[in-house]
Amino acid sequence: MDPAPLSGTDSAPLSGTDPTLLSGTGPLPGTAAGPLPGTAAGPLPGAAVGPDEPGRKPAPRRPGRDRYLDLLRSLALLRVVAYHLFGWAWLTVLFPSMGVMFALAGSLMARSLSRPSLSVIRGRLRRLLPPFWAFGAVALTMMFAAGWNPVKDPDLGGTWGLVELFDYIVPIGAPPYPWHLGSPSGLLDDTWADQAAGVLWYLRAYLWFVIASPFMLWAFRRAPWATVLAPLALTAVVGTGLVTIPGETGNAVTDFAVYGGCWILGFAHQEGVLAKVPRYLAVSCSSLVMAFALWWASGHQGSEGWDLNDIPLADATWSFGFVVILLQYSPSWRELPGRLARWDKLVTLSNNRAVTIYLWHNMLIMATFPILDRLYDLPFMESDHAAAALDSTYNLWTFVLVWPLIGLAVLSFGWIEDIAARRSPRLWPNGSEGRRSRGRPEARGHRAKA
Repeated sequence: MDPAPLSGTDSAPLSGTDPTLLSGTGPLPGTAAGPLPGTAAGPLPGAAVGPDEPGRKPAPRRPGRDRYLDLLRSLALLRVVAYHLFGWAWLTVLFPSMGVMFALAGSLMARSLSRPSLSVIRGRLRRLLPPFWAFGAVALTMMFAAGWNPVKDPDLGGTWGLVELFDYIVPIGAPPYPWHLGSPSGLLDDTWADQAAGVLWYLRAYLWFVIASPFMLWAFRRAPWATVLAPLALTAVVGTGLVTIPGETGNAVTDFAVYGGCWILGFAHQEGVLAKVPRYLAVSCSSLVMAFALWWASGHQGSEGWDLNDIPLADATWSFGFVVILLQYSPSWRELPGRLARWDKLVTLSNNRAVTIYLWHNMLIMATFPILDRLYDLPFMESDHAAAALDSTYNLWTFVLVWPLIGLAVLSFGWIEDIAARRSPRLWPNGSEGRRSRGRPEARGHRAKA
């Protein structure tokens, strides 16, 4: 589930070969990594086909990125930022971002598991942890400077609070943080630590999905549909109150159940199982599942109404059906088509820096508040009309301001993702440099000769 949004008073995943937690890298399905799910490798439509030549293998196609999946990931990040700022419950219905991101990560994980499992898990940890450490170092420094003592925090059980700090090194559990820190009238709202670190549940869930993926993929290949549907059944048990698991363990199990179906749908997409299902059947069944989600949500609304993050079974089933439809219609673009092409650089940048954007966005939303509050001190803001105008558009200006701050975070910390992936660090990887170099083959040739 998304952390609570910041709106109002209840402020609530590339070049390279080893995909990371939020960002997608590597070849398209159907390139050097294998044929498109559910299709046979062979000549392109319209290509000349000669007589069959036994023993002759077709030349592998040039690897590329699946820009459709890149676009989905970018939209998911945009929706996460918007939800955490505005807190609109209908955004969880419009686009279930977390389910989409887990599905994309599951698809990439299934492809990576063609290699030895332990090396894949080590590679994922290597790419996940350095950006996480950078965020944790800044967040913990701010918390300690503001007076937080985990040993004296009553919510952490005394000395056990020090042990839980290990989750800032490897997030096997949710990293601890104080619910309230500072003063409500201080520079930052006293819930800033909760908002900043609340998003880290995603890393805990992702880590356990990665660790469990070799077993889940083994089970999926032997009983595909039973494995896909098992998390929904588990959600019906632990996400409805039928069985209650207390504490952070219960939260971890519930998150695993809610988004496990989406993760395994990523397996189904990568393995070609989903593509074998007739589209009309997949869409019809998904629509029924999503209708059930809305029906269940209508009778189990929490304080935020139709916010599916508060209704685990509705969240699981809505996300499941939504992801099936998205992956069924997956066109596997090598380039963004038509008018979408104008967003190519932003899509590339957000995918190359997806971990950084996700980790820092909530803290940066909190940072916009003291900046915007300074506007009230301007001379022309002394009139009631001007102050009321700013009040009514405050969240809109916050949404506008947070993106330059996210850009600064990308410049300041994003290069750590490159180091973690064993690439040369880049400040602003929006694809421009690659396009320029590809567009000057003659210049490359002269430099090579020199």
